[in-house]
Amino acid sequence: MSKDRKKMNFEVQENETIEDCLERIRKQGCVPTRRTEKPIFQEVIIGSETTYEPIGRQIIFEAKVIDKSEH
Repeated sequence: MSKDRKKMNFEVQENETIEDCLERIRKQGCVPTRRTEKPIFQEVIIGSETTYEPIGRQIIFEAKVIDKSEH
């Protein structure tokens, strides 16, 4: 198996919980190794002033493929 196939990224979708995403990772034969959160901003223009307000977050899990030959 190539090195880049040993790691996969999974994004928590809008309609699922973090636990749902973790279950999806396990069903694909992977184990989560890292969690990354990125803020999502919205541009707000009031008059001539532009500001950015947080409106959500993107959660991405990096997961390692379980190598069955290691067990």
